[in-house]
Amino acid sequence: MKKMNSITKVFMIAFMAVGALATAQETKMVGGAEMYPTKNIVENAVNSKDHTTLVAAVTAAELVETLQSEGPFTVLAPVNDAFNNLPEGTVETLLKPENKTALQGVLTYHVIAGKHTAEDIMKDIEAGNGTAE
Repeated sequence: MKKMNSITKVFMIAFMAVGALATAQETKMVGGAEMYPTKNIVENAVNSKDHTTLVAAVTAAELVETLQSEGPFTVLAPVNDAFNNLPEGTVETLLKPENKTALQGVLTYHVIAGKHTAEDIMKDIEAGNGTAE
């Protein structure tokens, strides 16, 4: 990862809310929607009003099946506000079919193989002086 900026911090906030689902035994509220530990990240994200752009992007990038496959995966799930903070036209451009490869690169950058808590990731970033790999 590169140094944390405001968008990355928003991703981390979303991650802490959504990523906790992987190990929780009870439902959590994210984006006004109940998230279930028995559902995968895609199944839960489609119920969150805060992740509609992410769901559209994952669909456009044809990554739904990948994210529904056997993991575990830790997803730094950007909320709609994170996408809204990008330069005007960025999301629209990335969602075009001819930019699918670039969109896949952006989205998969936010997926980490394995189970990682927000605390673990933050420790790695702090230990790496603002970066982690």
